Amino acid sequence: QVQLVESGGGLVQAGGSLTLSCVASGRTFTSYAMAWFRQAPGREREFIGAISWSGGLTDYADSVKGRFTISRIKAKNTVYLQMNSLKPDDTAVYYCASALVPSRYDLWGQGTQVTVSS
Repeated sequence: QVQLVESGGGLVQAGGSLTLSCVASGRTFTSYAMAWFRQAPGREREFIGAISWSGGLTDYADSVKGRFTISRIKAKNTVYLQMNSLKPDDTAVYYCASALVPSRYDLWGQGTQVTVSS
């Protein structure tokens, strides 16, 4: 059974940086794309960005474009979210997810908390 496990969350000051990791465990992990989402209290879950597992093509939400970068190391079954110039509005629980078909993310991690202080 494949599981996604995020790590790297924490408390950071505004303007700082943080890198999240998401490791897919399990013998037969495969994916069409991996994505990062976030959800702040009282808000709906927000798509941050995604990366195609095979070709490494990326797509980002406008709210994070230019500040966040998604990458992956296929050999490690790991996807990363590099977050720079963090703002208090970036405070949320961050989740990674995997899709076997486009835009259908059906495998999710447990989430990791990111808190940005002003």
